[in-house]
Amino acid sequence: MTASNTHSFAVILVEPQLGENIGMCARAMWNCGVTDLRLVNPRDGWPSDSARAAASGADVVIDQVRVFTSTEEAIADLNFVLATTARSRDMTKPVFTPAAAVGEMKRRTRDAHRSGVLFGKEAWGLNNDDVTLADAVLTVPLNPAFTSLNLAQAVLLLSYEWFNLDDETTAHELRIPSDTRPANKQELTMLFEHLERELDKANFFMVSEKRPTTVRKLRNMLSRADMTEQEVRMFRGIISTLCRGKPGD
Repeated sequence: MTASNTHSFAVILVEPQLGENIGMCARAMWNCGVTDLRLVNPRDGWPSDSARAAASGADVVIDQVRVFTSTEEAIADLNFVLATTARSRDMTKPVFTPAAAVGEMKRRTRDAHRSGVLFGKEAWGLNNDDVTLADAVLTVPLNPAFTSLNLAQAVLLLSYEWFNLDDETTAHELRIPSDTRPANKQELTMLFEHLERELDKANFFMVSEKRPTTVRKLRNMLSRADMTEQEVRMFRGIISTLCRGKPGD
């Protein structure tokens, strides 16, 4: 197969350190017809001659690379995001294997969702704040004594699963009314920030040291709701109405 899959998932490399690794990821993606590669603060900058060389002809991926200054910006247009990690993060999130993750992303593609997968930097992976932004965790079942994969191996493993999964293997469909669509990450982030501002005003976060953990839990809880754009607007309207109080208060 030589054509790209225009409905494939996005590969988001967060703070990749070496251009060679970016290039090898691009090569792995193009092997499987995946082309949407996004970089968050690549250490050595962009564009990168070493990345292009390591891509070994996967120029169609390299030429379309988009660079962002934050993970939030990189996933803003996506509806469903997975975070790759081999470590327990003490967070309540669904956990997918690569095969199950691809099945879920394929299903969501037919429901008009756009999906992406976060991969962390080579040395130690994603930080907790990045994992919090994701809807689910992606973990590769490997030898418990040695679970380490390099960046390109991880990208290839997931891309290969995508390439080989039949489009007709979905378990179920989510029916969305014609007057709305799945909420994207930018809309969800605005909801989170709106709620957190009002909770700050109400002194909900009484112990400042616990605020980051509580915020992560709130965001994880709301992310699992799988809201539409219309539902996000309604939720924000509810917050605004509650904060205004009753007439005469």
